[in-house]
Amino acid sequence: MARAYGWNAKLLIAEESTYGTLSDGKYTQVPFASSTIDSEQGLISSNVLGLGRDPTTPFQDVINVGGELAVPVDLRNIGIWLKAIFGTPTTAEDGGAFTHTFESGKVSLPSYTLEVGLPEVPEFIRFLGVKADSIAFNFARSGEAQVTVSLLAQGETASNTTIAASPDVLSYTRFSQFQGFIKSEGKALANITSASVTYSNNLEKIETIRNDGKVEAIDLGVASLSGSISVRYGDNALMDKARAGTPVDLELGYQISDTQKLVITCHEVYLPKPKRSVNGPGGVECSYDFQGAKEPTLGKMITVSLVNDVEAY
Repeated sequence: MARAYGWNAKLLIAEESTYGTLSDGKYTQVPFASSTIDSEQGLISSNVLGLGRDPTTPFQDVINVGGELAVPVDLRNIGIWLKAIFGTPTTAEDGGAFTHTFESGKVSLPSYTLEVGLPEVPEFIRFLGVKADSIAFNFARSGEAQVTVSLLAQGETASNTTIAASPDVLSYTRFSQFQGFIKSEGKALANITSASVTYSNNLEKIETIRNDGKVEAIDLGVASLSGSISVRYGDNALMDKARAGTPVDLELGYQISDTQKLVITCHEVYLPKPKRSVNGPGGVECSYDFQGAKEPTLGKMITVSLVNDVEAY
């Protein structure tokens, strides 16, 4: 009896031309660290009376499809997920390097077909009408750079053969936390021990009455930007701005070279005034759980710039 192993699982993705319809485009095999995306269908207990103490047969509830993917922050494949979150970027070339600029505020986002392949069984699970709800970045002193992408989908089917025997595979170059940086007003922030930033589309499932249990569509909600900065308390630069309610800009990213980098710019961030707790003889640390807003002049909340050798996403 064959058993499925994570080390041999494969994740394929392709953009759909029509929402919820199996994509007939070119599929790309993308790296991932873990996946919880799947369908689930609960049971509703019977409340019928008059037939004795033992309950009658339960019946099936609606189908919910979604989950999270943990994916590495690598130089090329991360652009696929950024497009899912922010929409199609604008791309400019300079000497063979391509700068892809993703911006918040798009009024429509692409949908995708995903396939999680377990070839030992064999079972190839296909998810249709997939849209990206949120992406969460975490910055630390060491380790591998990784993001969590939250997904919603319309439906799921399964097959014993893969949808694409020869998918595209982009060359894999991973960023590490050692290559990360955090800036404000163009200068590196001092005393930062860790940071996180989450952008969410706050997707809304349109749950109409259907005999297949699926959602009708997945619509965009009001976007949100949040995160946290943990700081060793050494000066009042951020504390003064938190007290005054003055917005700051934050620039977070990873850089291998000038032609290999990812930069996340939060244009207008508001910091709360945190507590400074003294819990022993060591350094004093405080955490700012910030919220982002649209910068009025730019008309957007966040810009993500990815520089690599990929011509287009």
